[in-house]
Amino acid sequence: MQKINTIEDVRNYQLCTGCGVCAELESNRYSMVDVPGEGIRPTVKNADVESSGKAFSACPGAQLKHETSVKDPQLHEDLRAGWGPVYDVLEGYAADEEVRRGSSSGGAITALALFCLERENMRGALHTAADPEQPYRNRTVFSRDRTSLLAAGGSRYAPSSPCAELQQISQADGPCVFIGKPCDVAAVHAAQKVSPALKENLGVSIALFCAGVPSTNASLKLAEIQGAKSPESIRSLRYRGNGWPGVWSLEFMDSNNELQRREMTYAESWDYLQRHRQWRCYICPDHTGEFADIAVGDPWYREIAPGEPGSSLIVVRSQRGKEIVEAAIAAGYLKITARDASLLPRSQPNLLAARGNLWARLHTLRLFGAAVPNYVGFAFFPFWLGELKLMDKLRSFVGTIRRIYRKRLREPVVESR
Repeated sequence: MQKINTIEDVRNYQLCTGCGVCAELESNRYSMVDVPGEGIRPTVKNADVESSGKAFSACPGAQLKHETSVKDPQLHEDLRAGWGPVYDVLEGYAADEEVRRGSSSGGAITALALFCLERENMRGALHTAADPEQPYRNRTVFSRDRTSLLAAGGSRYAPSSPCAELQQISQADGPCVFIGKPCDVAAVHAAQKVSPALKENLGVSIALFCAGVPSTNASLKLAEIQGAKSPESIRSLRYRGNGWPGVWSLEFMDSNNELQRREMTYAESWDYLQRHRQWRCYICPDHTGEFADIAVGDPWYREIAPGEPGSSLIVVRSQRGKEIVEAAIAAGYLKITARDASLLPRSQPNLLAARGNLWARLHTLRLFGAAVPNYVGFAFFPFWLGELKLMDKLRSFVGTIRRIYRKRLREPVVESR
């Protein structure tokens, strides 16, 4: 099996998530660049600066480690093996209609961040927004008020590196909110161990459920299929919104310099984009933000009626998260329609099978000499035994072998690839 010992190894053997924590913790050595066919990746900007090891210690591409020794009677122990720490599961939505309408589902993430800024005296929220100059790309923003938060509402199925800007939290004059993908939040969770300033100023971490990160090229190719012949012609690109679950919408200038608009359903667009996810997403055990204080996704456990304004599934994962959620409800920022721990597995019925599948994938990768992350505190084998049928068990091995050769996972990445 290929040993992973450095950030360069993580990047070269396709384990990078693109979070950017390496560029934050060792900013004199690393910076982040968008490789359009892969994702956002670290590059060594100064080889004369020796790595301190801090970046590698926090890298979610290299390792994810749960502290399973922590016991709390308020935790749902029956969910821990498959879903990580869970204190509570709620369904609800932002009480503010503008917040709810501008989101991809119920607006719970924006509502919680807004509550933290307005009522908890937090200094800002670090999160991802569309790049106004290149709408098919993302940028990291530090929102200090309602206007900035609402401007960035909605899902962004494109590469992002919010951890590369963590200095905006560590250098703030008080507590802040961090919002990101599960891998981003895991990186922040680990980075606190080597950054006292970050630990001091991280008021709350909020993760959004994630099924993987498509490359920049995926968005550009889908836009081209819909008529945008060049990246420069794109004026706006939204992946969800205007209803729940919403539509993929594109605005671009045609050859006659006239503005054109195209739409696809959320399901149609994701069916295309998900085929172009980075490799690390295929072997990810955490799609629901297990290292966050609060995680938010869609309540897919039920059919969505036409015209529904949107609803959020809220998973409380720490005591701090519980305090924030309950206070936001009491202050009128969130309206809750259900409180039931079973909503989590019912909303994500395929994830236990995916976790079981991962046991076979990781073992096959090791057997064939490919690199794998170090996962500690995750249960895989029980779900491989109990959640997969015989043919699915076989496919979990055979499909991985095919990917090893098709994606050349035993070879270091060459830039031209």
